Amino acid sequence: MARFIDELKRTHDNNALRVEHVEQEVVLFGWVSSYRDHGGCVFIDLRDREGITQLVFDPDLAGHGTAPRVAYERAQALRSEWVIGIRGNVKSRGGNANPKLATGAVEVHVVEIGIFNKSDTPPFEIVDKLDTGEEKRLQYRYLDLRRRPLQHAMRARHRLLQETRHYFDDKGFLEIETPTLVKYTPGGARNFLVPSRMHAGKFYALAESPQLFKQLFMVAGFERYFQIARCWRDEDLRLDRQPEFTQIDVEMSFVNQDDIFETIEGLVFRLWKAVLGVDLLEKYPSGSFPRMNFGESMGLYGNDKPDVRFELPHVDITGLVVDHAGGGVSFWAELAAAFASGRYRRDLPTEIVKALRIPAEKASSLSRAELDKLEEYVKGMGSKGLARAKIGGSGEWLQSPLAKMISTELRVAINEAAGAQEGDLLFFQFGKEAVVHTVMANLRVHLAKKFGFIPESGHGGRFEFLWVVNPPLFEYDDETKTWAAAHHAFTRPHDDCVELLETDPGKVLCWRYDLVLNGFEIGGGSIRLHDPEVQTRVFRALGIDDDDAKTKFGFLLEALRYGAPPHGGIAIGLDRLAMLLSGADSLRDVIAYPKTQKGICLMTEAPNAVSPKQLQELHVRTVD
Repeated sequence: MARFIDELKRTHDNNALRVEHVEQEVVLFGWVSSYRDHGGCVFIDLRDREGITQLVFDPDLAGHGTAPRVAYERAQALRSEWVIGIRGNVKSRGGNANPKLATGAVEVHVVEIGIFNKSDTPPFEIVDKLDTGEEKRLQYRYLDLRRRPLQHAMRARHRLLQETRHYFDDKGFLEIETPTLVKYTPGGARNFLVPSRMHAGKFYALAESPQLFKQLFMVAGFERYFQIARCWRDEDLRLDRQPEFTQIDVEMSFVNQDDIFETIEGLVFRLWKAVLGVDLLEKYPSGSFPRMNFGESMGLYGNDKPDVRFELPHVDITGLVVDHAGGGVSFWAELAAAFASGRYRRDLPTEIVKALRIPAEKASSLSRAELDKLEEYVKGMGSKGLARAKIGGSGEWLQSPLAKMISTELRVAINEAAGAQEGDLLFFQFGKEAVVHTVMANLRVHLAKKFGFIPESGHGGRFEFLWVVNPPLFEYDDETKTWAAAHHAFTRPHDDCVELLETDPGKVLCWRYDLVLNGFEIGGGSIRLHDPEVQTRVFRALGIDDDDAKTKFGFLLEALRYGAPPHGGIAIGLDRLAMLLSGADSLRDVIAYPKTQKGICLMTEAPNAVSPKQLQELHVRTVD
């Protein structure tokens, strides 16, 4: 090994050699990707992070004495994933060229080999596509990371990071780090807690975001800050969520919402060009993304991160149902009666009715069995069922239990509102607003994949960006019967809504915004409250008195009294951005060492139990 690393230095990577290198002597390092003994010659595919080069061990290679035979004899012992170095001469493959490889026009005839390390038989093949379960691959993540798709994902992530840093540096931003161990403050996501050994009974929290600290940077006068920030949230996991994650964190002084958008749009355009070679200006020649009000997004799509690559909008028919006193449908009549008695407000209902129209050409493809499966699908999300109606030639409802109950007037009104034509299919959901929105939003996407409007996974070469803007500042908690901050308590309300803070909090809109890509939220932020007086009024609307506010957020509130400039910011989820940009199926494909959906690292077996002595030092006791 000493000769190869001390004397023979690598001359090329395994994706570098071309026809112009023929007859050159080269030194290559890497892993044995495949081994073939053709009786007289041994062929090896040598792999490193850049690619593959074919090696030929020919014992009769002329002009090098006995060295090629020694190399050939050593090569016969090679096995998959052994780590080797070779010295040899580049030769043309002539008519045997492999067009699937970048180096396929040449091969290296080996004169000398060094074996750096042997390998046990891997638990799965190191190939691009394999059927091995994810748990096994996560257990041996260091082997999984040798595979080309994951290496490409890590390289794309690297490019994202580098381009982000260059972009913000060019724009005059300062990269400043914020603490990881912070004070626990209520609201937002659940924190991981860290016991303090030096302060018995007290805990740090792992920062779920740098939010409060980056606002303090603005008070400190840095004006433009960014950070590639590590964050932690103790939440239930899913396809696009991990307990520890990375975000591109940004804050700016003396800006409004448009200034934030322009900055982030510039970043996204640069990233797509650098990583994918895609010029988003061809799709968005103005250099900006479209915007949609939060209320419109919820009404049409049931969530604030709509996938607008396809249609299938929802139709809110609550008003029609109320106006027609339920139209003969008993469970809708109860809703109408609640409105009539004043229990529900038209502008803020606790129960709604929505319809989803499926065009005739797609509706005809749904068999009775498939319709039954759809009903089971929505029941899995908390729905009581999936009412439906097929539209007949005269607008009548067919194949529906609602047809026997509903009045002609309400049926006609619903058909008109939904734009329903002969052969179309209407799906209905009724109940708590949050449940109806969730069910209909997921049903819409589920059907879009079924009908082929969007691919099952990945972007399919289409990128539809959208800013969702002007959401409510507060959301009502049915359990506690109180108002809670929909995002966080430091978001600036619209100026014309400030007077509603005490009288009608549900109508207060704010300068918060989300950047959505293909149905995923990739970033969110807001213009912050820098006025202590309005901040106090927001706290009071949330039921937080002055003493409570001081206890929870005292350091920030005090800072705002010392000349805080108008400021705002945003956080872009780097992991989610990398997943969507690369077309990966989950976040785990773009994170080097991810956790499972249960928050476990199968490779290191974290989390693990610790000794009673360690717990005693931390003044912590476990209970069953």
